[in-house]
Amino acid sequence: MNNNRIPTKPHYPILDGLRGVAAIIVVTFHLTEPLGTGHLDILVNHGYLAVDFFFLLSGFVIGYAYDDRWHQMSIGTFFKRRIERLQPMVLLGMTLGAIGFYFTDSPIWPLIHTIPLWKMLLVLFIGYTILPVPLSLDIRGWQEMHPLNSVGWSLFFEYIANILYATGIRKFSNKTLGIFVFIAAVALAHLAITSPNGDVSGGWTLNAEQLRIGITRTMYPFFAGLLLSRVAKPTRIKHAFLWCSLLIALVLYMPRIGGATHLWMNGLYESVCIIVVFPLIVYLGASGMIHTRGEHRICKFLGDISYPLYLVHYPLVYFYVAWISKHKGVTIAQAWPYATLILLGSILLAYASLKWYDEPVRKWLRKKMG
Repeated sequence: MNNNRIPTKPHYPILDGLRGVAAIIVVTFHLTEPLGTGHLDILVNHGYLAVDFFFLLSGFVIGYAYDDRWHQMSIGTFFKRRIERLQPMVLLGMTLGAIGFYFTDSPIWPLIHTIPLWKMLLVLFIGYTILPVPLSLDIRGWQEMHPLNSVGWSLFFEYIANILYATGIRKFSNKTLGIFVFIAAVALAHLAITSPNGDVSGGWTLNAEQLRIGITRTMYPFFAGLLLSRVAKPTRIKHAFLWCSLLIALVLYMPRIGGATHLWMNGLYESVCIIVVFPLIVYLGASGMIHTRGEHRICKFLGDISYPLYLVHYPLVYFYVAWISKHKGVTIAQAWPYATLILLGSILLAYASLKWYDEPVRKWLRKKMG
């Protein structure tokens, strides 16, 4: 038997669509973030929780796709398939960030025009591997582990979760996995409720504090998704895509809770969202039925562009942030035409990247990797 020839299982189309809905909300979060004065007054105040939702979806889908196939699949085959799926868009996203790097001139990034080309290229090539760069290579000045494309940090932790799954956690019994997930949930709630900012936001800097945040944000949702894929018995739920999309939007667009005086309340809210609400949404989405051809097309389109959109939008956001920084006091009323242009441009770029780059490259990689 050729271990590389593992047939693909059918997708959950509604989960694909929900991933696209969350990806669009991430873009709106990044477009409203520079208009706030701090973490308490961002218009899309919980938009960063979409990353935690992505982790949970990823764990669920990987459990569904691979858990019962290890008798005919090696660890090497698993990683080949994950690299084929994830890495092409990582390379494109980093390249777009490098192309735009010297053009995002802004007072908030005074270092940019002092960075020699060789240093930027070194950061680019390290970024291609998705390994984090040390703070000594922080060429933008935001202390990001991927200064050319900020969102790369979550892919770093996605790979860590994949490695842990393939090399050991996949062998856990449901009981052992349940204990592991419970401990991870406690750690996540503790992080959120005791955080100095009253939230789980963070994970993108290569230091001990931020690595702890990144690991904590990854462990519960990813492996809760894995456990859910094992124990959930989906039923048949009507209009699940609509209701789940509304629920995701409600959770992520919810205004800040507790204000500056009761930060723990916001941490508690985010804990409940990640630990309880997100698994519920995934369960409902997995149980949902597609009723019309139009709904199927919407879910497929959103699912197809979700990952490319996540990887290509931030190089465009850098230009938008630079514009905001040069026009102090810009209001949402003044910024929304530019924000809308970036949002629509990101969606178009994601679709073009999917059709002209991601799909052809993945097809080529499948042939090369057997």
